[in-house]
Amino acid sequence: MSAAGPLRTLLVILSAAAALCPSVRASTWELDPAATQVAFSVRNLTMANVDGHFRLTSGRVTLVEEDPSRSTVEAVIDATSVDTGEPKRDRHLRSADFLDVDHHPRITFRSTRIEQVGAGHWKVAGALTILDATRPVVLDVQGGAVHGSRADAHASVTIDRRDFGMTYAGFAVGKEVAITIDAEGIKDGSTAGRDDTVPSDDRGPVSGPR
Repeated sequence: MSAAGPLRTLLVILSAAAALCPSVRASTWELDPAATQVAFSVRNLTMANVDGHFRLTSGRVTLVEEDPSRSTVEAVIDATSVDTGEPKRDRHLRSADFLDVDHHPRITFRSTRIEQVGAGHWKVAGALTILDATRPVVLDVQGGAVHGSRADAHASVTIDRRDFGMTYAGFAVGKEVAITIDAEGIKDGSTAGRDDTVPSDDRGPVSGPR
């Protein structure tokens, strides 16, 4: 039997599927580690706040303007970079009592759902991994200004360190850690002149942290 008939049928099916599944445009923004600030604040025994920061290793935002819920966010933070301005305390934070950076040098986040709740305002749900624990969190994200190929945004979330296995010190160290991220992204040069396409029926969430 000639293969021409089945081949024509397959082409018709593929053409129909393409017509029913139009593509949408997406742009990719790489987070700039030099311009992005990851800060945290926790209350200590004296009821004073201890403030510190981490260094961003890498991050990427894939923005689907026609359907922001299908956008994705991922970031990697260098846990070894923790800095509170006090070397002795920073060494303790890097130890097995807290971040255990010898075994877990990275903190990662990957989004699973994005909801636009207002103009320039999003709730970004995702998986945050610290040590060997991955927990769901929701970031509150406020969009900032766009300057040509650069854009900025502010994100915040509060976590309970015990959820990630950091139980050291009991009441001596606060359990809630407020995290803020002032991010600056650069539009990917490879897509500056063209936008990537994303099949409109590909609505699966981003996979969890690797």
